Amino acid sequence: MNTEWEMDLDRKQTFFKCTKWQFEDTLDPINCPFHYFCDSLYPGDYPEIIDVLVFFFVTFSYLTTLLAVLRKVLSRTRRGGEDDGVDDDDNDKAKRYLLLSGPISLPLILLILAKGQRINTLFPISIFGPAILQLVQLSVLIFENNIEKEASFVFFEASTISGVLHASLYLDAVILPYYTGYDALVTSTFSGVCKSCICKKEPLTVGGKIVAYRGWSSTSFLLVGVLCLRIICKLCREEAKRKKVFVIKNAVEGLAWVVLIRDCVYLAVMSPVEEPVLFRVYVFGSVLMLICVHVITQVCCLVRWRQSKKTTNT
Repeated sequence: MNTEWEMDLDRKQTFFKCTKWQFEDTLDPINCPFHYFCDSLYPGDYPEIIDVLVFFFVTFSYLTTLLAVLRKVLSRTRRGGEDDGVDDDDNDKAKRYLLLSGPISLPLILLILAKGQRINTLFPISIFGPAILQLVQLSVLIFENNIEKEASFVFFEASTISGVLHASLYLDAVILPYYTGYDALVTSTFSGVCKSCICKKEPLTVGGKIVAYRGWSSTSFLLVGVLCLRIICKLCREEAKRKKVFVIKNAVEGLAWVVLIRDCVYLAVMSPVEEPVLFRVYVFGSVLMLICVHVITQVCCLVRWRQSKKTTNT
C-alpha cells in the first residue's frame, strides 16, 4: 500500500474525487503494464454549513424512524402481536411527513445524493451515503401505505419506486469514484510522471475490486419487488389470488431484510480503512440496531400469535 498519499491531502482528494481515469501506453510493460492518470477536475467542496445541515437532517430522520419503530413495537406488543390497524393512520402520517421514504424527505435525499460528490467536509456522502440509502430502504420495508384509494396508492408507491432507484443511481455516482480511487491508491504505485499517474499490474475497474457494495444492487431491486407486490395486492380483486400474492410478497420482503442486514454488516467491516473505524461501526451499527429491533419484534409477535391460535383451537 502507498504511504506517500497519506501525507498529501491534495493528492488524496484528486484520487477520491476523480470521475475519469485515462489509460495510456506505457514504456515499461514489465514494471508498469497499465499506466493511468486522472483526466477530470474536481470543482471543490461545498461550504461546511451544507455538511452540517445534511448531518442534522439525517440525524433527525434517523431519530424519527427510531421513534416510529418503537411506537409500532409497543403498539403490536399491547395487541398481542396482532396487526389490527389501530395505528395505521398515525403510521401513514409518519411516513408521509417524517420518514426518509416519504414524499417530503425522499426528494431531499435525492437532492443530497445528486450533489453528494461535493458534500465532502464534515459529513462526506462518499463515506456515509450508503447508510442514508439504507435508512430509506429500512423505512420503506417497515412502514406500508394505508391509502384507501387505489389510484392514489399506486401513484404513491410508484413514486417511491422511482425515488429508490434514483437514490441508488445517485449514490453510485458518488461512491464508485471514491472506491475506484481507493483501489488505485492501495493496489498501485506512483509512476512519477504526474501527480495522479499510477502503475498497476492489472486493469483499473470502475468501483475498484476492494469494496463490493453498490447502491444499484440486489437490495434495491428486492425492495422494488416488494413495492410492486404491494401494488398487486392492493389491486387484486379475488381473495384467493390476493393470498397467493401476499405469500410471495412476504417471501420477497424476508429476503430483502436478509440482504439489507448483509449490507450493514459488510459496510461496517469492509469499508475503506481511510474512514474512522469506530465512527463507521457506530453509523452502520445504528442502522443494524433498527433492523434488529424490527425483526426480533416481528418474530416474537409471530410466535405469540401462533401460541394464542393453538390455545384457541384447543
